[in-house]
Amino acid sequence: MLSDFKLLNGIKINSNKMKILIIRFSSLGDIVLSTPVPRLLKKKFPKSEIHIITKKDYSSIYNYNINVDKVIEFKDNLFEVTSNLKKENYNLIIDLHNNLRSNFIKFSLKKRFYTYKKQFIKRWLFTNFKIQLKINHITKSYIDSLSGLGIYDDKEGLDFYLDDNSFKKVKSLPGINNNNFTAVVVGAKHFTKRLPLNKLIELCDKINGPIALIGGKGEIAVSKEIESFFNYSSSSEVPNKLNKKTKIFNYCGKLSILESASILKLSKNVYTHDTGFMHIAAALNKNIISIFGSTHPNLGFYPYKASFSIIQNNKLECRPCTKIGLSKCPAGHFKCMIDIKFE
Repeated sequence: MLSDFKLLNGIKINSNKMKILIIRFSSLGDIVLSTPVPRLLKKKFPKSEIHIITKKDYSSIYNYNINVDKVIEFKDNLFEVTSNLKKENYNLIIDLHNNLRSNFIKFSLKKRFYTYKKQFIKRWLFTNFKIQLKINHITKSYIDSLSGLGIYDDKEGLDFYLDDNSFKKVKSLPGINNNNFTAVVVGAKHFTKRLPLNKLIELCDKINGPIALIGGKGEIAVSKEIESFFNYSSSSEVPNKLNKKTKIFNYCGKLSILESASILKLSKNVYTHDTGFMHIAAALNKNIISIFGSTHPNLGFYPYKASFSIIQNNKLECRPCTKIGLSKCPAGHFKCMIDIKFE
């Protein structure tokens, strides 16, 4: 049909059969938060071929996505990957990262592009001077980058596609098969986004029921401490021990991202720091209790279009001190996490 043809970059092409590249290298949460973009592109251009380039560590997020035709794993050699991308002959580039590497790629490909607009100044004013302006959720910003194509939010939230093998494996694990457990995401990338050990134990004790601990290899040590406290020891070194009814099923460092996501899917509730698994839980439509420390939900990274509540310390003038987390508390007291109350 004549209406299928549009001018892109001065060339008349069949818009339904466009070949589109989406760029988003990292991190886990941002990759999940970008998932409405390929869905919306497919709705607008049903016969389009959509590729996404991302880091290998996060490629599984899109491997089973029905709206993505090819996942390209980004490695360190920027010139090599750009050379390979040129061979694909894309019609359109959607840059959802907007950094030096993504700009190098899109300008090198010399195709029409649309770029995600960062709200850097607003976030900088909030974290440095506590001037709180309206900051859009990052997913809305991703979607807004498509407005030049006449594409707008369909209000369907995030996507996350689980694979059958991961789901079947997880369903047979101890503590998981009856769906009568709470998932607790132990870690986060940065120190100031993570509860200290004693507060994690206090949280688990407050939940007072079967708990599956989720996290990567970096959370193995702290998860073993939690497991030991509730399942094996009667240590009195950690405060706030209310009872010993909590049963811990520790899966930190034992599962892939998709397997951990399957545990979230099967859980009753999800307690999580401000981290990538919070956004996976949102994509899976779970009831989420989000714990914020040095960051703040109003920076635009809260669970998107999901049922959630927030636990945070609102009595600190120094908060938020960062938009992504820090390796240590800049004020030295870490009260944003130490003084958190679990009601």
